[in-house]
Amino acid sequence: MTLTSTPPARTPAPTPSAAPTASATDLAALAARHGLTASGARPSLPAYTRLLWGRRHFVTAFATARLTAQYSRARLGQLWQIMTPLLNAAVYYFIFGVLLRTKDDIADFVPFLVTGVFVWTFTSSTVLAGTRALTGNLGLVRALHFPRASLPVAYAVQQLQQLLFSMAALAVILCCFGQFPRPSWLLALPALALQSLFNTGLALIMARLASRTPDIAQLMPFVLRTWMYVSGVMWSVGHVLRSDRVPHLVAVVLQCNPAAVYIDLMRFALIDSFTADQLPPHVWLVAIGWALLAGVGGYIYFWQAEETYGRG
Repeated sequence: MTLTSTPPARTPAPTPSAAPTASATDLAALAARHGLTASGARPSLPAYTRLLWGRRHFVTAFATARLTAQYSRARLGQLWQIMTPLLNAAVYYFIFGVLLRTKDDIADFVPFLVTGVFVWTFTSSTVLAGTRALTGNLGLVRALHFPRASLPVAYAVQQLQQLLFSMAALAVILCCFGQFPRPSWLLALPALALQSLFNTGLALIMARLASRTPDIAQLMPFVLRTWMYVSGVMWSVGHVLRSDRVPHLVAVVLQCNPAAVYIDLMRFALIDSFTADQLPPHVWLVAIGWALLAGVGGYIYFWQAEETYGRG
C-alpha cells in the first residue's frame, strides 16, 4: 500500500492596502500654496493685454521680417509690394473703365479706382493673412509660451506696412492726375487708423476660426471676391444709392458695408471730385462703430480660446 501525502493548502498572501489618493481639490490647493499654475492656462483679459503689450517689439520685428522676406526670391524684390495693386488696378480699369464704360459716370476715374483697389487690398490681404496666422506657425505656437494674439496682430501690422509703401505710389498717381496735396488729405490718417483696427479684429477672428477649421482658408478667396464686388471698388456706391432702382434694405446694407465705408472715407480725403454728398450719412460714426466692434470684439473672441491653440 502506497501512502501519499497531500501538500498543505496555501493561504493567499495578504493584499496590501491601497495607498490613499489625494483628491483633485487637495492637489489644486497644494499647487496654489506653492505658487504653481496650470500650464497654458488662459490669463485674465487685462493680464493677457499686458502680456501682449510686452511682446510689441516681437510683433513689429516679426511683421518686418515677413515683409522683407515676402518677395526676397523675386528679381524685382520689394517693388512687387507696389506693382501688385497697380496691376490689379490696371486690369479693373480695362474691364470696368474701358469695356463697361464705368469711367463715363465717375469723375477722376483713375484716382477713384486706384484708391479703391489699394484700400480694399489692405483689408482682403489682412483677412487672408489672419487665416494663416496660427496654422502656418504651429511649430512656434507649440514650442513657446506667449500670447497667441501676437501672431495675427503681427500679420495685420505687416499688411499695414505694405499699405504704407503703396500709399507713396498712390500719392504719385494722384498728383499725375491733378489731385495735389491739400488739408483734407489729413483725414486719411484717422480713416486709416480706423480701418487698421477693423482689419486687426478680422484677422483675430479668422485666426481662431481657421485654427479649428483649416478649410476656411480655401473658402475665403471666394468670400472676399464677392465682398469686393459689393464694396464699390470699381463703381460708386453713392451713384447707386441715388438711383431709384435700389430697394431700401439693399441701400442700408451698402451704406453699412465696412469695406465700402473705409474706401469712401479715403476717396473723400484724397479726391477733389468725391464730395460729402457721395458719402453715406453718419459715415464717420459707422466707421468708428465697425472698428470698435471688430477690433474689441475680435480681440475678446480670440482670447476666449487661448488655451486651445496648437492642441488640435
